[in-house]
Amino acid sequence: MDIVFHCPQCRQELEADSGASGEQISCPSCNASITIPAYNPTAVHSTTPPSVPISPAVQSPSGERTFAVPITKEPVQPLIQRPLPPLEAAARDTARKMRIKTIRHSDCREVGHDHFDASVTEALNKIGEENIVTISTINYSYIEMGTQKLITDYGVMIVFRG
Repeated sequence: MDIVFHCPQCRQELEADSGASGEQISCPSCNASITIPAYNPTAVHSTTPPSVPISPAVQSPSGERTFAVPITKEPVQPLIQRPLPPLEAAARDTARKMRIKTIRHSDCREVGHDHFDASVTEALNKIGEENIVTISTINYSYIEMGTQKLITDYGVMIVFRG
């Protein structure tokens, strides 16, 4: 039989084999040191840590293992948060701030043609000379998909007001 118990620090529900009772473990959630309690047949069906009140409607009269709803006085925080907007949308919706544009040499190569200079020139013309703060060269490495070799390449990083 399994022993179901809760971490006294973070109230994480844990489950262990009944043969492991009395062993010291670390809570996988908060790393607190916990002693696995002895097997108690009446506690097997409880999913609630002690000292956390449960709403009466959630407790099962037949003794089945059910989900428990803790009642707390603290404000409830949402488990799913709204994702941040994409960078392009955030850039369009905000006031003029500092921006960074990175152009990698490997992204400007086509079969037999190198368009790196034209790409950098086009980006600089779009930004405008009055908005450019700095232009820095960068070196980077990547693994080429076809040959699986580590390739060292270069590019530019443009910091500008946008």
